[in-house]
Amino acid sequence: MRVPIIAGNWKMNNIISQSLLLIDNIKEHSLNKEVEAVVCVPFTNLNEVKKAIEGTDIKLGAQNMHWENSGAYTGEISPLMLKEIGVDYCIIGHSERRQYFGETDEMVNKKVKSALKHNIKPIVCVGETLEERESAKEEEVVKEQVLKALEGIDKEYIKDIVIAYEPIWAIGTGKTASSDDANQMCGFIREIIGNKYDKEAKDNIRIQYGGSVKPNTIKELMAKEEIDGALVGGASLVAEDFVALVNY
Repeated sequence: MRVPIIAGNWKMNNIISQSLLLIDNIKEHSLNKEVEAVVCVPFTNLNEVKKAIEGTDIKLGAQNMHWENSGAYTGEISPLMLKEIGVDYCIIGHSERRQYFGETDEMVNKKVKSALKHNIKPIVCVGETLEERESAKEEEVVKEQVLKALEGIDKEYIKDIVIAYEPIWAIGTGKTASSDDANQMCGFIREIIGNKYDKEAKDNIRIQYGGSVKPNTIKELMAKEEIDGALVGGASLVAEDFVALVNY
């Protein structure tokens, strides 16, 4: 049985005081214990947010990491640094990292391997642009991203990997893929996993949808067979909205 997972990606928002206020507001509500709730916060906030969620079921996520443990990589954060704080998850290969910072499929693969090695669960992002979808290349693009991200990774790690399907044209635009479109692509990704590994891996991998997810769209998305959760941007910055998503 796959445990649903709602992960809030705060992106480059919230200084420490704002983060702690948001966590306090979330903690005022009861969260569905059958749904895994994750907050992926900026690096500077990780330590304080970790302390703030102590004693709750909320998991801590980072938004990026380097694949090396240490070295001359100015401005980068290593998996050892994240692990020491107590990070549970790390978003890897978000479209904004690919688009603005030149992150490649090869880099994503290195980061996934490194995260797994250090017992950090990767949330691996894949998705097509509007141009690629309009050219009917969305499946080709997503398949390549999934296979390259998982290259050289053994089946035993599949249970610790989350794949987030995020059509780039639906991120922060207010546009959302229909629940049927999202379900179809998540199912396609599941088939890729089944073909690469086996039925057990296909059944165990958790696949999220990401792209302007809101409280008024989450229930329909989560009712779909292939969708196991959501990677949420803007709505995760509002306590009541994030709670509504977790308690869909």
